[in-house]
Amino acid sequence: MVRSIAAHYVIWFARILSVSALAFMPVYAPAQVNLPDLTHRLTPLNPRPPAPDFRLEDLDGKKRALSDFKGKVVLVNFWATWCPPCRREMPSMERAYQKLKSGPFTILAVNQYENVDLVFTFTGQLEPQPTFPILFDANSITAKQWGVKGLPASFIVDKHGKIAYRAMGGREFDHPEIVKRLRQLMVE
Repeated sequence: MVRSIAAHYVIWFARILSVSALAFMPVYAPAQVNLPDLTHRLTPLNPRPPAPDFRLEDLDGKKRALSDFKGKVVLVNFWATWCPPCRREMPSMERAYQKLKSGPFTILAVNQYENVDLVFTFTGQLEPQPTFPILFDANSITAKQWGVKGLPASFIVDKHGKIAYRAMGGREFDHPEIVKRLRQLMVE
């Protein structure tokens, strides 16, 4: 019995240390040094399957559904703070959002398994800081419905609610090729 209690405390302490380490991790400049390169390739889907709808809470506790954005091109990005390519691509997502948000476009960044405080701390350290909606998929149920096998995973949904492109792994979302494809979808 003593061994099992001791083992319980060791596991509990290790979890606290790992969460604490994430909260105090230098996020932007130092963390960018050894992160993997990003690409600008997207995989077109033909035929375009319907995007599974979801309803998730954002940083402010407001429920948002994908279907609320019908008529807009939506970049749905599944990510986590512990994922190096996710950390690397987040600023490029904000730059793309700033370029395109005046048209029928938005981004929904769907965080996996993490809590509001951790994500709020992380995003507050980014430059530029994200202004698009960040949603929480606490049990990864939405990610499973979308067939996500690893992070980051991104899907570009057209104005009719169909998935036009998929990207597994980090992307430079403000790259001219991706911005061009997004603009094309916005006028379809």
